Amino acid sequence: MKFAKIVFTVAGIVGILQLLPLYFLFDFVGQRAPPVVNHPEFYFGFVGVALAWQAVFLLIGTDPYRYRAVMLLSIMEKGSYVSTLAVLLAQHRIGLSTALPATSDLILGLLFFAAYAITRPDPSLPSSDGS
Repeated sequence: MKFAKIVFTVAGIVGILQLLPLYFLFDFVGQRAPPVVNHPEFYFGFVGVALAWQAVFLLIGTDPYRYRAVMLLSIMEKGSYVSTLAVLLAQHRIGLSTALPATSDLILGLLFFAAYAITRPDPSLPSSDGS
């Protein structure tokens, strides 16, 4: 359980530190990676949803037994982003410099899977089968 607590808590903290600055870098992102972002609702919406997931990671870190099922959704969150970038890279729609930073998400997804695998369900919690 200690492994899961550390993995999810560190993931949440690091994610917040990485994502919060994006609220103030809207114009910079458009200049560094043209074309300029012309749908701010998608940009800020992405940042907000990603920040919400960091809160979920922190929540899981508080009680991995209790939130073990949510770990599966966390794995899906990381996997969907990594697989999307892998497909876009394979289609030559993004460059390697865009895809490489997702390596950290791949590693976190694998760590989330490991945390899920070694965190056994808490026998004191009610099971989903009603027993």
